Amino acid sequence: MSGIVISFGGGLELVNSKKKKMRSGYGRCIFEPLLPLIIGRDISGEVAATGTSVSSFSIGQEVYGALHPTAMRGTCADYAILSQDELTPKPSTLTHVEASAIPFAALTAWRALHGTAGISEGQRVLVIGGGGAVGLSAVQLAVAAGCSVSATCGAQSIEQILAAGAEKAIDYTSEDTESAVTGKFDAVLDTIGVQETERIGINLLRRGGHYMTLQGEAASLADRYGLFVGLPAATATLLNKKMQYRCSHGIEYSWTYMRADPEGLHEIQRLSGAGKLQIPVEKTFPISEVREAHEAKEKRLVPGKVVLEFD
Repeated sequence: MSGIVISFGGGLELVNSKKKKMRSGYGRCIFEPLLPLIIGRDISGEVAATGTSVSSFSIGQEVYGALHPTAMRGTCADYAILSQDELTPKPSTLTHVEASAIPFAALTAWRALHGTAGISEGQRVLVIGGGGAVGLSAVQLAVAAGCSVSATCGAQSIEQILAAGAEKAIDYTSEDTESAVTGKFDAVLDTIGVQETERIGINLLRRGGHYMTLQGEAASLADRYGLFVGLPAATATLLNKKMQYRCSHGIEYSWTYMRADPEGLHEIQRLSGAGKLQIPVEKTFPISEVREAHEAKEKRLVPGKVVLEFD
């Protein structure tokens, strides 16, 4: 066995829009036959037990990481089981609160920027929706890679985006993004994924550039039509868009998702330990108030990041 049991002796779980959507039925075509489902993907805690083939972690070690989006077991529990590839040692400079807000969002951004676009020093990157956890992670990862970064966000996130190293932060509520920037970008990560942001992202790419959106249609089409119809329909939709934009704009179009990535986790650990990758947490709730935490996010009572805390 290569599984590792993590105890939440102070560990936490980030409450975000994806988890709220799952609780409301998103991905039901995949998950409904397995109900009741434990939600949660981020984790920060201590190793309570290890499988016989585990050699890289020891009992009592503080670790953090994230489960794959389609994992059947969640982290919103006293104990969680993860594989070695889904965990990395927690830097001593981070509390469990700080650490738990990072892995899933940062790995999602890493997959897009490094796994798909292959960004490199000197390139230009645009992040649409830089105020969210994935967007802010993307800004910091691109800056760490030596890229010139611009990001759109709300007025309340301008200072945070600039402090993260972006050269330009664009208030999408008062500025026209296409007029606010000059030149073209090598990569665009669109965390919003609506028709208008897709149009803007595509138009601001140079030929050969990469447009990546978090709002892929695989799960929604599977929910609507069932797995046997929905997944082929999603594949056809993606291939059609790939060909369309390759022919019309000369760019690469992708849906991007988080996945476990040992190389990405190692770099995320290095950067977060050095204070170069941070996701600020605005409020914590005890695990016994998980319902209240979700309601607070749904009602926009807490605009920033929320985590669940274990005693």
